[in-house]
Amino acid sequence: MKLRSLLYVPAHSERFIAKAHERGADAIILDLEDSVPEADKDAARANLATAVPSVGQAGAQVFVRVNAGPRQREDALAACRAGAGGLLIPKAASTGALESLAGTLRAEEASLARPAMSFIATIEDPAALLDARAIAGVHRVIGLCLGSEDFALAIGATPTPDVLRHPKLMLHYAAKAAGKLSLGLLRSIADYSDLTALTEAAREARLHGFDGATCVHPSAVPVLNAAFQPSDEERTWAARVIAEAAHHSGAFEFDGRMIDAPVLARARRIAEG
Repeated sequence: MKLRSLLYVPAHSERFIAKAHERGADAIILDLEDSVPEADKDAARANLATAVPSVGQAGAQVFVRVNAGPRQREDALAACRAGAGGLLIPKAASTGALESLAGTLRAEEASLARPAMSFIATIEDPAALLDARAIAGVHRVIGLCLGSEDFALAIGATPTPDVLRHPKLMLHYAAKAAGKLSLGLLRSIADYSDLTALTEAAREARLHGFDGATCVHPSAVPVLNAAFQPSDEERTWAARVIAEAAHHSGAFEFDGRMIDAPVLARARRIAEG
């Protein structure tokens, strides 16, 4: 699954929902959690029945960010009934909690004859970060991301890029070790107005092997889509390397550098991307 850009949309906002399918994001995350006032949470959940097909009408994947705590079960079931492809799980803390939620969904999915929902687990405290490899191993989990603001709060820190870099890379390695998607930038996404900084952060994240990132404003979508895919220059290089490799049975020199098995594999991955 390609998830370069995942745009948060408040599930209670008709205005944002109406235009979400026009934004070009690979995925829309209908949010029932932080962006929805407590007084509007029930209405936001009920609105999923129309919001899910609306935001997904142009082909974007649709996830629902459920609430943590007592609301989570009913949020997840409502998302399932509405046809969302997956859930973004805030404050994911244990494999047991994720397996329990999967069990809650299993009977509902069977009754609806629909595919199983996938999970993106959001890690928001240090204990969960240290258990991230196990969390990534849960069958339904397709990717991990760090909740930057909440994680920084949990450790008594300020969410600067320097503070977030190490935990984000730890989570990135846990996701990759399990063969799952790694989502995020090596900084918080709260400041969405500085597109120059966002462009640089997305470029850096891709160099590290991140697959995509969430965003809170539509202006970030084209930045993320461009950053998390091979550039024209990379595709040209890859095509030339692959063509040259056809004339060699082992490592070879090309444009002044050695091309061995991992470099050739990277070229093929770029060509396929």
